[in-house]
Amino acid sequence: MDSSFKKSQNQKRRNALYIQKGTREFRLANMALFAAGFIIFANLYITQPVFPQFSEEFRVSPAVASLSLSAATVALSFSLILFGSLSEAWGRKRLMTFSIFAASLLTIALAFSPSFEILLLLRVVQGIVFAGIPAIAMAYLGEEMAPSSLGIAMGLYISGNSVGGLSGRIIMGTITDFFSWQVGMLFLGILSLLVSIYFVWALPASRHFEPKPLRLASLTKSLFSHLKDPGLLCLFGIAFTLMGGFVTLYNYISYKLIGEPYNLSTTIVGWIFIVYLVGTFSSAWFGSLSDRFGRPKVLLSGILIMLSGALLTLPVNLFIKILGIVVFTFGFFGSHSIASSWVSHRAKMNKAQASSLYLFAYYFGSSVGGTTGGLFWSSFGWGGVISFISAFLIVSLLLAAILFLHNRN
Repeated sequence: MDSSFKKSQNQKRRNALYIQKGTREFRLANMALFAAGFIIFANLYITQPVFPQFSEEFRVSPAVASLSLSAATVALSFSLILFGSLSEAWGRKRLMTFSIFAASLLTIALAFSPSFEILLLLRVVQGIVFAGIPAIAMAYLGEEMAPSSLGIAMGLYISGNSVGGLSGRIIMGTITDFFSWQVGMLFLGILSLLVSIYFVWALPASRHFEPKPLRLASLTKSLFSHLKDPGLLCLFGIAFTLMGGFVTLYNYISYKLIGEPYNLSTTIVGWIFIVYLVGTFSSAWFGSLSDRFGRPKVLLSGILIMLSGALLTLPVNLFIKILGIVVFTFGFFGSHSIASSWVSHRAKMNKAQASSLYLFAYYFGSSVGGTTGGLFWSSFGWGGVISFISAFLIVSLLLAAILFLHNRN
């Protein structure tokens, strides 16, 4: 009796240490992680709106200019698993703090790049340190938040990611138009440093983290076990092709819109990224549809919507082209939300590692697709870009169809 009573009391004390919704700690933790997500994704995508300026200033092709994003995303993809494993031994807040301060300082350094080669080198290093937030933030939330508060906390963190990615593009596009891309990076770097200081002050220290020794053998074994699951392999392939197609469109649409016959300014092109907001709606809506109709059908529908949106960008009419971008973006975020949640559902063990592999394929697809698409732009124009994206989406459809058939059997 005494033993069970003591266990009950200990459990109550542990529960009291979790961060509860409605408390000051809850508000501070959520604002801190929102800020961290904002910093990482604002700085990750800052080069995307200024590819044309890189092409002009450094005299490089669009495909080479796109390496300023692809170099960061490929480094990020390989570093996700590393940071997740290191945090198990070294702690969550410490590595996240290092990540956001290093990312901010590197953005300031980018503004003073004397050559495109130095800029690419800095972006590779930046891609490595970017991984510290997406690889660790969700683990921190899972450990420190009360179960009843976890859903809303996770949603706020993810919204910080999307708002950061959107804001970084808009801020860079606008400041570049009025001043230069160097001034834009300097501004974002200093802003990120200030937000990083807030993060360190606001984020509560870990209370439930228990350090574990790094065991490379067991880590490798569990990673390879996921690669033996045909269903997970299909989902990783879908992540690669969806993100490869998505980034390709946004990488080269600026070249199309600032040229003839549109002649839009960098500011206006930067604001086109605001269509990302439709993804906030489509992610949630597709999730509810999957509860009614099942993941396979909804995923297939989302990819078809993406393909339709890509084809809508072919006509010259600017309104139809922008409508196509909206439809394409709507389909992407909905499909991505279904595929990513399916990974967690399908993986029976080591779910965090399965999610890391999905993110690896996701960002690696961004790097490969985003740069290869530039060769199609240089050789075949916008029609070539859409053909390349369509090929990626057809592969996505085939993989989703395999999952659909597997789910029925």
